[in-house]
This record gives sequence, structure tokens and C-alpha cells, in this order.
Amino acid sequence: MSTRRLRNTAFGLSLLAAALLWTPVGPAPAPAQAAVPARLISQTAGAGRLLQITVYSPAMDRDIALQVLRPVDTATPAPTLYLLNGAGGGEDAASWVAQTDLNGFFADKQVNIVVPMEGAFSYYTDWQQDDPGLGKLLGNNGRNKWATFLTEELPPVIDHAFGTNGVNGLAGISMAGTSVLDLAIAAPELYRTVAAYSGCAMTSDPLGQSFINFVISLGGGRAQNMWGPLNGPEWRAHDVLLNADRLPRIPMYISSGTGLPGPHDVLADPTVRQNTKTLANQMMVGGGIEAATNYCTARLAERTNALGRNDITYNLDAPGTHSWGYWQDELHRSWPVLGPALGL
Repeated sequence: MSTRRLRNTAFGLSLLAAALLWTPVGPAPAPAQAAVPARLISQTAGAGRLLQITVYSPAMDRDIALQVLRPVDTATPAPTLYLLNGAGGGEDAASWVAQTDLNGFFADKQVNIVVPMEGAFSYYTDWQQDDPGLGKLLGNNGRNKWATFLTEELPPVIDHAFGTNGVNGLAGISMAGTSVLDLAIAAPELYRTVAAYSGCAMTSDPLGQSFINFVISLGGGRAQNMWGPLNGPEWRAHDVLLNADRLPRIPMYISSGTGLPGPHDVLADPTVRQNTKTLANQMMVGGGIEAATNYCTARLAERTNALGRNDITYNLDAPGTHSWGYWQDELHRSWPVLGPALGL
């Protein structure tokens, strides 16, 4: 409730006197309840150093499932790399833990790996409106405040629960390859390094908007519930290509395949598992998607190069489709950028 400036001294004094002499009738109003903080709800041991945890998010008013891979030496504080899944958010079978050699690759590394297992079709951003369609499909309240959760609520919980050293990195694929760059702009002091694999930084461009609208519609959601009307100001505010000058000056790795068939586009590849339908989908649909993300990423490279950024490593020339075999390769290739930035 706003306070009006008292224009007349006598009138103001009379109001003050009346306020001092007045005795309220009835019980005093109850004090406002303090907001419930983000907190660790549960922790269950998995295979090896893997943990399944849930963290309560006040912003989304629900518990969020995550997987945590602990460092080789849990007695010594270690940095944290947050790895975001693609369009399925890890709520399907497509996740970093299930589809890559994550456990083996980090078996000798002194780093916490944190993978949210929710956030399907959300672009890991703060939505303006709750989305009943996504809520119905995913069995939640339809509230998506992922930027708040990932940049404000989750890191202190992880730091406290696992005794980290407070150094953070961020990486993501596909849908999240777009999100991680936007999150880096939103929280420029939080991350020491960022990697984006097969994302599209152009969210206000017709191509980028069409891609985002398609991804969200797969979950039964409405893109307008995320950033408002298409072509509106929020779509431009989250466009990393337009806001490339705001990317924090930290080591980054950004990549996309060309969309042409590569070494993982064969029946014998472990990610294809001799499945002809998987291979056909990977080459036709995945090839087209990767060609589009390659175009987006090439334009971002042109923009950051024009800005004189020499701290971003790009990989755009290798053949490959929009699929897990290449994302595993890119995680490996990006580690010489990510690891030293995390102090490893």
C-alpha cells in the first residue's frame, strides 16, 4: 500500500495523534509466514558414486529430482559441473547418465556432476505463466521457474550438502544448449565456464522461434506462456545472438555438427543398437535439426568473433547428427576447456 506525502503540517499532526490514541478492536493480524527455503529433501545412493536426490524449489513449489555424481575424493572440496539434459529433461530415457559414459569419463576426476532430471520442454528458463499442458503431461503444477532454481536456489543447497569449493560450471545439449548461454548472461558471476552442444542462440529470429515453438508443443505447452507473445520483448531479451556482448568473459566451448552423417550414424554404433528405425530417424530428423543448430551457432561465432572474443572455442566443422554419440564426444572434447577453468 503506497504512502501519501502529508501536504499540510497541522493535518499531518492530527493524523499522527489519532493514530497514537486509537486502540484496535479485535485480535491483531497474524504475522506473515516466512518463505520456505530451498532445501535437500532426500538422498539415495545409486551405483558407484552416483546419488539420486530431490531438492525443494520454492519458486516452483515442488520437489525436483536430480542425479549427483560425486568426485573421486569426497573428503576434499571439489568444484561442480551442472549438466542439463535436452528436450526430455531427463524425464524420459534420454539423459546424460543413461546415454553416455558419464560415470566412466569422470571416474578419475575431482568434480561434482549435477544433472537435473526434470524440466522437459521448459528451456530451463523462468516462464511468465504456469502451463497446464506441460503440467498435465509431466504430472506437476505447470510452474517453470528454472532460471531461478538453477542460479539462485540449487547452488547453495548443493554447496552445503556436498561441501563443494563453490566453483561452478555449466553445460547442456540441444534445448539446453540454448539455455546454458542464456543462464550465463542471467548469472554472469556464478559460472567459471560454460559449454553448449547443438543449441540455437537465436530465440527472436523466425527460425529460432519456430524451433522453440515446436519443442514446447511436443510437451503440449504454449510457447507464449514462456516469454509472452512471439516477437515480443522477452524473446529478444533472451536472444543470445542479440545479447552476445553480455556473455561473461569466461572460457566457453560451443559446438554443433554439420548435420551430415558421421561416425555414429551407423547400425553398429552403441547408441543405435542395430535398430534401423533409430538410425533412419537419427539421420533424417537428427540431421536436419543439427544442420539448423549449426547455422545458429555459426552466426553466433561470427558475432562473438566480431566482438573480439578469443575465450570461446568453437567446433562447427565435424560431420554428425543431433544425437547422443556426438554429445558424448563433445563433452570429452570440451573438457580441456572446462577442466582448467574449474581449477582441475
